Amino acid sequence: MPKLKTHKGAAARYRATSTGKLVRMKRHSSHLRRKKPKDVRGQFDVTIPVSSTQTRRVRTLLPKLRR
Repeated sequence: MPKLKTHKGAAARYRATSTGKLVRMKRHSSHLRRKKPKDVRGQFDVTIPVSSTQTRRVRTLLPKLRR
């Protein structure tokens, strides 16, 4: 059985909370940020949970993530 390797691109984008839920940041947060309205810029600072359809896919990319 070969080693299970972590997908480094996914490791940079997703993390697990202490309860085991997956969270991510929103995209488009740095490009052309000065032109965006203030309320839109504030939305980029919060983490949002990963959808249930994507959770299984992300967990296969990150085998050593906390369950």
